[in-house]
Amino acid sequence: MPSRKKLAAVTLVTAVLGVGVGVAYDPYLLVRAQFERQRLNAGLDHGDVVVAGHRWVYAVADDAPRGAATIVMLHGFTGSKENWYPLADRLRGRYRMLVPDLPGWGESERKADADYGFVAQSERVADFIRAMSPGKPVVLLGHSMGGGIAALVAARHPGLVAKVGLLNAAGVRFNENQFGLDVLAGKNPFGVDDAASLQRYIDIVFHREAAKPWIPWPASRGLIARRKDDAAFEQAVLERIGRGPEQFLPGQEAANIRQPALLLWGRQDAVIDPSALALYAAQMPQARAVLVDDAGHMALMEQPREVADAVVALIERQ
Repeated sequence: MPSRKKLAAVTLVTAVLGVGVGVAYDPYLLVRAQFERQRLNAGLDHGDVVVAGHRWVYAVADDAPRGAATIVMLHGFTGSKENWYPLADRLRGRYRMLVPDLPGWGESERKADADYGFVAQSERVADFIRAMSPGKPVVLLGHSMGGGIAALVAARHPGLVAKVGLLNAAGVRFNENQFGLDVLAGKNPFGVDDAASLQRYIDIVFHREAAKPWIPWPASRGLIARRKDDAAFEQAVLERIGRGPEQFLPGQEAANIRQPALLLWGRQDAVIDPSALALYAAQMPQARAVLVDDAGHMALMEQPREVADAVVALIERQ
């Protein structure tokens, strides 16, 4: 009869071989493992719920004091809930936080031929807030595309949103830059189909070299394969939010936002030019404007401490 030590050794070897085979079959498992580590380090739990006809996967922090504000965080185009983890880590223990993958993105459900533009997503987010924070308005934060969605939710459903923060938000006609010209020309400047385009994508969205993620092989191979699979979906969404009639709708409807608000941009944003901040501010005179130095489009990841300070100031503002 084999000893316990031998059985333990066999079990360990089997587990290691299983992981190795799994990674060889799907190297994106390494990306998921890194995301899981980041979630745990930020003190977040994992949940899922069916709302608005979609299964949502979200991270959640429920360890805040009784009566604390609930923050809902919306990621941007080609982004995911994981983009918010550095900020969530700095807000942990103070507020309840709900950080979903928007329908169609990340681990949440995507349906063929469904509309994932600003308007459709804003209605889904409104339903998500009703389901996850019944009877209690939330602090709604949105980054990039998520900022455009957040603006529409705050404008159209004021009873659901107590305060709103738009970070490097899409939805206005900003000063011309290469990213905007590429979008208008029908391209996807965020498109990834090989190692060179993956690095170009990282270089566009991040300004600080120290903040740029290092993605080793074979995780990079898994991420590239996933982004290639998503190429048609990304183009379809970009058609709606970057070139279609909804393109500037968030900025137009921002004039209807009456809640206390935060407008925050990275000074070196090469995606949504910082001139967009002034355009939103003209529609939202009550908003506090913050321009973060040494940060690009991913200010929430490049300078999370400064962003956290601005978010706390918004929430604690009377």
